[in-house]
Amino acid sequence: MRSRFWLARATFVGVALAVATSTVVPSAIGTTTAPPSATAPHTAPKIVHEEHHDSSPALRTIAAKVPSGDDAESEPVGKLPHPKASPHDPVVQHTAGTLAPTIGANFDGLGTGFSGPAGSFNLGGVPPDPNSAVGATQVVEIVNSGFAVFSKSGSTQYGPASTNTLFTGFGGYCESTDDGDAVARYDSLANRWVITQFANVNSASGPYYECIAVSQTSDATGAYNRYSFQYANFPDYPKLSVWPDAYYVTYNMFSGGGNTFVGAESCAMDRASMLAGTTATQQCFTTSSSYGGILASDVDGTTPPPSGADNVQFALGTTSTTLAYWKFHVDWANTANTTFSGPTNLTVAAYTPACGSSGTCVPQKGTTQTLDSLSDRLMFRLVYRNFGDHQSLVTSHSVTVGSSVGERWYEFRLSSSGNPSVYQQGTYAPDSTYRWLGSVAMDKAGNMALGYTASSSSINPQIRLTGRLAGDSAGQMTQGESTIVAGTGSQTTYSRWGDYSSMSVDPTDGCTFWYTHEYLGTTGARVWKTRNASFTLPGCATSTGNDFTISASPTAGTVAAGASASTTVGTTVTSGSAGSVSLAATGLPAGATATFTPTSVTAGNSSSLSISTSASTPAGTYPITITGTEGTASHTASYSLTVTQGGGGGGITNGGFESGALTGWTTTGTDAVVTSGAHGGTYAARVGSTSPSTDSSIAQTFTAPTGSTQLSFWYNVTCPDTLTYDWATVTLKDTTTGTTTTPLAKTCTTGSGWKQVTAAVTAGHSYTLTLSSHDDNYPGDATYTLYDDVAVNGGAVMARSERWIAH
Repeated sequence: MRSRFWLARATFVGVALAVATSTVVPSAIGTTTAPPSATAPHTAPKIVHEEHHDSSPALRTIAAKVPSGDDAESEPVGKLPHPKASPHDPVVQHTAGTLAPTIGANFDGLGTGFSGPAGSFNLGGVPPDPNSAVGATQVVEIVNSGFAVFSKSGSTQYGPASTNTLFTGFGGYCESTDDGDAVARYDSLANRWVITQFANVNSASGPYYECIAVSQTSDATGAYNRYSFQYANFPDYPKLSVWPDAYYVTYNMFSGGGNTFVGAESCAMDRASMLAGTTATQQCFTTSSSYGGILASDVDGTTPPPSGADNVQFALGTTSTTLAYWKFHVDWANTANTTFSGPTNLTVAAYTPACGSSGTCVPQKGTTQTLDSLSDRLMFRLVYRNFGDHQSLVTSHSVTVGSSVGERWYEFRLSSSGNPSVYQQGTYAPDSTYRWLGSVAMDKAGNMALGYTASSSSINPQIRLTGRLAGDSAGQMTQGESTIVAGTGSQTTYSRWGDYSSMSVDPTDGCTFWYTHEYLGTTGARVWKTRNASFTLPGCATSTGNDFTISASPTAGTVAAGASASTTVGTTVTSGSAGSVSLAATGLPAGATATFTPTSVTAGNSSSLSISTSASTPAGTYPITITGTEGTASHTASYSLTVTQGGGGGGITNGGFESGALTGWTTTGTDAVVTSGAHGGTYAARVGSTSPSTDSSIAQTFTAPTGSTQLSFWYNVTCPDTLTYDWATVTLKDTTTGTTTTPLAKTCTTGSGWKQVTAAVTAGHSYTLTLSSHDDNYPGDATYTLYDDVAVNGGAVMARSERWIAH
């Protein structure tokens, strides 16, 4: 939260910044480029010395200060810089799965009506800023005005207490104020708790403080090493992350009067010293004011990153097809070696931040008061997990989906040099209900869980969740949707909601997710409650017996129909002893078979997988799931198989554009191969330009192979004008007979997604196929068309003409 001081000073609507418009470029989703506004490399960190440190008595011996409830926060905050709208989100998931996760523990946390050993909880401001962490035996929940320690069954072991109870006897503003924006994390690499809050934010001129408490044991009610650091600028919206070389904390910095956003700041706190309770420093860098809401990578699990790995940090980019990232490398022995490189653009599927420029549009039942989406930033956390054969990062943010709002989520994977690329992404919006303020994490099996608030004009805000299994189709939340608690009230008067929520994974089993968020039991202005819940997803073994991981190398292959692809499937023992792992493959295309040699291996060994296709196997890209099973333990690996049109008398060349170029096609006008929103595989052809242009086309002459009866292709047109001026069209000329047909008549739409078109062909005839896009070169409404997966096949394997597929 921000304190009452924020009410007086945060009157600006937003930061005046020139933000680049969305542009599709012929580069891969996941390609990294330096943005035009990138600053020069950061050569020297700002060294921040502690103001004070000490060690506390055991928390359980300190009388809890009950939150006073007078630090009210109720006004909208100024918006951070964020991208402008994109015309289309190509990765929307329009349907939900059917098997919903089963909720385990499910109990109320801090909020209206809550009481514990220390008495009743008094509400602080709006919103509650709910956040939690799970440790060896306990759950710590913290909100904008207090915290409590729970057992995993929900009994309250300590609290409710104001957060500054942790700093009793410490002195200064950390002890005397209870200003909020607190964060609790569990350092699973050291089995310690880390809790932060800022202080003295009621001051109009500072100085301002961040207060940090690091537990001396895994017991959250034990003793803590306590620190304070001072800032001249206001360090708003702090987010804490765990990494082996530092505790990283990121801020949105505002100038002394609080009226000007001056950029995001990222600081590395000396973790080793803070764990030991000795003198500590921070090393900090500040970005330009074009970026805000940075998140630092936060380790889940007990497997650390590779030794010396940089901490990768993300924020929204300056365009609607990018995120930005930085790499923070800290050196405590020689600060001259500390670096903070970036920002670097990472291309992602196009998105529009939820609720437009205001950020406030989410409806609720029974009131006209709409809620803030907080769509100008990524949602806490940026979760890191090391699986041995790969390193993953996951996060989410709220985006526009038609007239509603959904949760865009990502899984990034790090290269051996520590650079991220997009492994998969999706926007969860299975219906018109608004879903926002999410938090996502992964269990040790690679399953992913996403929690969020759901609301609409016909329902009160609810806490819900969904998920996906590691081997499921990429970009899809395949699990059903579970409701943790259905709110029975809506918030009046104030637009602020949540500010963030919290998805964590139990470090003792690596499988149990814990989620914390806000809801209301009654309609009112300041009556919020919070809920803590746990659940697991299928396929994550919680036993401490034999266990293993499975991987495939290479992870993808491309073959012509009728040929074979191969990969090596490897297993690694992670606990217990080596057992026999049986292997299977699912998700094969029609006419394909999979053969493992051998069919089972002793954990730690490898098998060769051969996937054989037939001449009738349809062209396309297929996600293959490889499953290894040993007793009750089951793990999966993914392999992507791309099948192209086979030979035998002709056919389309490079119809999926997977060569990464327009090889085989004759081009006119402005054409490119792009990866943003490809229908199948990695690439698609873009005919026309994202800037005003004229006529563009790609064409190919081919002979219909023996046995073929149909030509098919997919198209996705972006045409913000009308059919009078702009359009996409496709012609097919039979050069054997001299006749011409038009499989795709002139079409002008935007946001309709990928559609498939088929046309009859005669085996042995020669054809010229021309894929076109016309733009009248008028400023501001550029028309272009994506084409993909052009193929000639037998009619039995083709879809009906104009069949719409949601992507």
